[in-house]
Amino acid sequence: MFDSPSTSFIAKLNPHFPIRELVIGKSRSEVAELLPRLFNLCRTAQSLAVCAALDLPSTESIDTLTQEIIRDHVLRLAIILPRHLGLSPLHLPVGWQLNDTFLRQLLFGPPGRLPETIFDFENFLKSDYGIAGLLSKIAVFFSPGEGVSSALPFVSVETASNPSSIVDNSCAQRVIDHPVIAHMAARSAQSRSLFWRLVARSYDLDALLNNVPLTVTTPHPGCVHVPATRGLYTINAQHADDKITHFTRVTPTDHLCIQGGVLDQVLTTILPERALVLPIVLDILDPCGPLCVEKITNA
Repeated sequence: MFDSPSTSFIAKLNPHFPIRELVIGKSRSEVAELLPRLFNLCRTAQSLAVCAALDLPSTESIDTLTQEIIRDHVLRLAIILPRHLGLSPLHLPVGWQLNDTFLRQLLFGPPGRLPETIFDFENFLKSDYGIAGLLSKIAVFFSPGEGVSSALPFVSVETASNPSSIVDNSCAQRVIDHPVIAHMAARSAQSRSLFWRLVARSYDLDALLNNVPLTVTTPHPGCVHVPATRGLYTINAQHADDKITHFTRVTPTDHLCIQGGVLDQVLTTILPERALVLPIVLDILDPCGPLCVEKITNA
């Protein structure tokens, strides 16, 4: 399934920001203030992670982290993807984040949450409720075998700190045990489609809107794993006399874009004549940094 055709696509990330060189030797408070400014996505996750890794108090909390992920998911599912697919975006009035009941019903219809069974979920896709139109369009948008990756192991505490780990670091991990997500995964045990990934993101949003808690983990001093919009965000840091002596940062996008990773595998399934689907592929996989996709000819 993942053999490269004679002509295929590869993704090229912009060069990594030299974060280590910027922070080594700086004070803990300087770094805690600097990091969220350097990388303007997932600021709450970054602030929580860097403060926890450096033994500093944070102005952020699990509640503000939850709200950040909810906001990102809603904007992608209700506004960004519908517009790119020619669908009408959902109307988000001023203050939409302050009314969970309204938001749940806007996204999921009168029940205020996504279905618990695959039978009810398939009926939801046929409805005109909220994000059902988006999901049903993505369900048939890609050809069979197109836009899929293998069922890589999900990121773990052991692999999260290694940017070279070929793992699935996505928000799907947080909902993998949900009956609908598990049923869809079992249907195609060897691969994961972009439709499955978008459904998983939808169920992650559903869980957060219904108060399923997020957990920050610190397996050892200086190492912190924080759930973020796109997956698991990790910082490893050490300090002495208030100065940073060691610092690494691994994001879900690092794992997404590694050679042999999810994006690489997905791109090998896109034929040259289907290049027009690439923007939607990237919209669904949602890398947190700019990249370009180039056509290559394989030997």
